[in-house]
Amino acid sequence: MGADLRRARLAIAAAFFTQGLVFISLTTRLPRLQERWDLDELALSGVLLMMVLLAGVGSLVAERLAPRLDSAVVLRAGLLVIAASVAAVVLAPVTAVFVLALAAYGVGLGLVDATGNMQAVALEHRMGRVVLPSCHGAWTLGGILGAVLTLATSGVPWSAVALVAVVPLLATTAPFLARDHGEAATSTETDVPWRAIVMVGLALVVFYTVDTAAATWGPVYLDRVFAAPEELVALATLPYLVATGLVRLAGDRLAEQVGAVRLVRVGAGIALVALAVIVAAPGWPVAVLGFTLLGCGVAVVAPLSFSAAAALAGRDADPATRQARVDAVVARFNQFNYAGALLGAVMTGAVGAGSLRVGFAVPLVLVVALFWLARAFAPADDPAA
Repeated sequence: MGADLRRARLAIAAAFFTQGLVFISLTTRLPRLQERWDLDELALSGVLLMMVLLAGVGSLVAERLAPRLDSAVVLRAGLLVIAASVAAVVLAPVTAVFVLALAAYGVGLGLVDATGNMQAVALEHRMGRVVLPSCHGAWTLGGILGAVLTLATSGVPWSAVALVAVVPLLATTAPFLARDHGEAATSTETDVPWRAIVMVGLALVVFYTVDTAAATWGPVYLDRVFAAPEELVALATLPYLVATGLVRLAGDRLAEQVGAVRLVRVGAGIALVALAVIVAAPGWPVAVLGFTLLGCGVAVVAPLSFSAAAALAGRDADPATRQARVDAVVARFNQFNYAGALLGAVMTGAVGAGSLRVGFAVPLVLVVALFWLARAFAPADDPAA
């Protein structure tokens, strides 16, 4: 691997790391935000719904801008939006400013999600090997740091949390992967196998339902159901992220050795057991164990989904057409992310308005679908599924 690709790989990992750090820094502080703005579960679900819908808008904007400006340029713009909006969320003097700042954060979230995955897929194609699991592992490492910071800074003044905005500002200086401006693409639409891509996308919906439920409602679950000590509520997220990160960092090699289909099915079995433990937990330590197992089970579903969708989109195309087509498909495929986030963040809260034990039954039921959807991850030349 050349020096330029090594630098680009580190830069892309830094973007994923930053996204994870900022997102988890906010979600692990949801109980504090609820108290600060006097939001019940339904009100918080409504705010999260707005943020997720606008993240979908940001992803569509990235699809439009990336072919004209390059995904690296749009990624830097998204990081700037996140930096400004996070500072505004923390320092908001009134509810209206808080809501507007979260709306802006949602758009930035979509921009960075879409273009970060565009960058990772392009890197994977140039290197000719699986790298998306470790890129997503960098997101998880950022999330781990965000959860640790929440635990370590529970007693600091609220305004100090705004310093998190410095991280995305620094990430804008990273040397992201520049587009290979070669011969113009001939098509981005023709022969894209959308039916197969949708099958992989449904697996991504299931993953983000589970992941967002754990990240968004896990701390609230420990706080409201078990009355866990306030300084420990982030433990719902931290062990989940540690387990996810460890599996993802090994995911590049696991995917090559075990195969994506088998890896997804084994993970689905672990996730099913984990969610049953969470729902039936008699106390918060057992619930934390369930969240830890859950991270092991679902870790590689998202990165393998993007790899599979990109491989399907770019099949049998010349290099220029493949890159344009893959960028467009990745941005649209990213919408499955937000569909899952809607189910995980909004449905878990809405269904669990009376009891979050019932709310976590939503991902428990949906994760069963991964056993069937795993076959969509099989390479085209591999009939086994």
